[in-house]
Amino acid sequence: MSLLHRHPAARRDAPLAGVPTGYDRRLTPALALGSLLNPINSSMIAVALVPIGLAFGAPAAQTVWLVTALYLVTAVGQPVVGRVVDLVGPRRPYLVGAALVGVAGLLGALAPSLGMLVLARALLGIGTCAAYPAAMWLVRRATDRSGEDRGVAAVLTILAVTNQVTMIVGPTLGGLLVGVGGWRAIFLVNVPLAVACLVLGGLRLPRTTAADRTSDDMRDGTQDDLPRLAARLDVLGVLLFAAALTSLMLVLVGATPWWVLAATVVTGAWFARHELRARRPFIDLRLLAGNRPLLLTYARALLTATATYAFMFGYVQWLEQGRGLSEAAAGLLMLPTSVVAVAVASATGRRAPVRTALLVGSVSLLLGGAILAVVRPESPTWLLVLAGVGIGGMQGLAGLAHQKALARQADAATVGAASGLLRTFMYLGALVSTAAIAALYADGPTTAGLHDLALAMAACAVAVAALTLGDRSLRRRPATARTVPAPVPAPVPVPIPGENR
Repeated sequence: MSLLHRHPAARRDAPLAGVPTGYDRRLTPALALGSLLNPINSSMIAVALVPIGLAFGAPAAQTVWLVTALYLVTAVGQPVVGRVVDLVGPRRPYLVGAALVGVAGLLGALAPSLGMLVLARALLGIGTCAAYPAAMWLVRRATDRSGEDRGVAAVLTILAVTNQVTMIVGPTLGGLLVGVGGWRAIFLVNVPLAVACLVLGGLRLPRTTAADRTSDDMRDGTQDDLPRLAARLDVLGVLLFAAALTSLMLVLVGATPWWVLAATVVTGAWFARHELRARRPFIDLRLLAGNRPLLLTYARALLTATATYAFMFGYVQWLEQGRGLSEAAAGLLMLPTSVVAVAVASATGRRAPVRTALLVGSVSLLLGGAILAVVRPESPTWLLVLAGVGIGGMQGLAGLAHQKALARQADAATVGAASGLLRTFMYLGALVSTAAIAALYADGPTTAGLHDLALAMAACAVAVAALTLGDRSLRRRPATARTVPAPVPAPVPVPIPGENR
C-alpha cells in the first residue's frame, strides 16, 4: 500500500468495528492537546536559546541544534508515523508518542550537558509526530461513514484555532516559564502535558482491529507484529527518505561540504529508484507525479511556511536587537498576529472556499510584507502591529485552506501519511526561510536585512497567488460532501544558524 494508492469508495464507507459511527466529540480534548505538543515545544525554545547557551558556555552555532534536532526528526518522522497510523490505527502511536514526550521532558529538565538536551529535543520530535495524523485518521473515517458533519467541521476549526494560539503564544509562555523557573521549566512542563494526553487518550481513543483499517495489506487477518509491520512500511524506502531529507536539510542550514551535497544527490536518486520499483512503496512517486492538485497544495504550503517562519524568527530577532525590545516585550508584540489569526480562522474556517481563502491570504501577506519593508527602529508601535495583522490574516486563512485542499485530494486509506508529507513540505519551507535569514542577517538582524526579508515574504505571497489562480481544481466543488477540513499543523519556528545574539 503506497501513500497515494486509491481504494474503492465502498471500502471506505464500510462500518468500522472499533470506531463509532460519526465523530465522537469526546475525542476533541485528547486530539487538541496532543496536536499542540509540537508547536508549543517548537516556539517556547526560541526565548530559551540564550540562557541555555550561557548555562553551558555554548555559542549560538551549537545551541541552534536544540531546534534543528527536533526539526529534523519531525520532518522525517511525520509521514513515517502517519503511515504507521494508517496501518495500525491511531491509539497506539498516540499513546507511545505521549509517553516519549513525558520522558523527553524529564530528560531535558535533568540534562547535565547540551548534548543531552539535544537528545531530549530529538525525543520530543519523535513523540509529537503522532497526534496530527491520528486526528486526521479519526476525522476522515468518521466523515467517510456519516457524510458531511457540521459538528466535525466545528471541532476541526477548534483544533486549528488551538494550534494558531499555541504557535504565537508559545514564545510569550516560554518567556514566563524561563522567568519563573529557569530554562529547565520549558522541558519540565511537558511532563504534566504528557500525563494528560495519556489519560485522555487512554480513555477516549478507540481500539481498532485489522477490519477497521482501509489498507488492503491490513485485511489479511494477521496480527500486527513488528516483522509484518516492517514489511508493510517499506523500511528501506523510509531510511532512504530520511537520509535524503536529512542531508538536504543540512545543506539548507549551511552545512555544505561537498560530501553533504553529494549525499543529498545520491540518497535522493537511490530513494527515487527504489520507490519506483518497490511493490509497496512508501511514497508512490508515479501517482504523486500524476496528482497535480496535490503537488500544488504541497508547493503552496512550502511557500506560506517560508513566509511564516521568516516572520516568526526573523521579525522577532529584529524586534529584540534592531528595535531593542526585551524577549517578553517582543513576545507581546506578536500577540496581535495571534488574535487576528484566531479570529479569521474562527470566522471563515467552515465557510470560505479554498481558492478564495488562498487569494485573500496572499493579499494579506503581501500587505504585511510591504509594511515590514519600510519600518524603522523608531517606527510607531501601531505600524508594527499592523504588519503583524497582515501576517495573521494569512495564517488564519491559508492554514485551513491547505488542509481543506489535502482532505479533498488525499485518499482516506493513506490520509495519515499524506498529511505527514504535507508537514514535511512545511518544514522544508522553514529551512528555506532559515537559509534566507542566515544570509540576510549575516551582520546581525539589521533593519536593511529585515527589509530584504520582507521582500522575500512578499515574493512568496505573489507565488502563492499565482499557483492558486493556475490551479483549476480549486474552482470545482468536491464531488461529494464527505470531505471536511483537517486540523491545522502549527508552524515550527526555526532558529538562525550562526546568529550571535
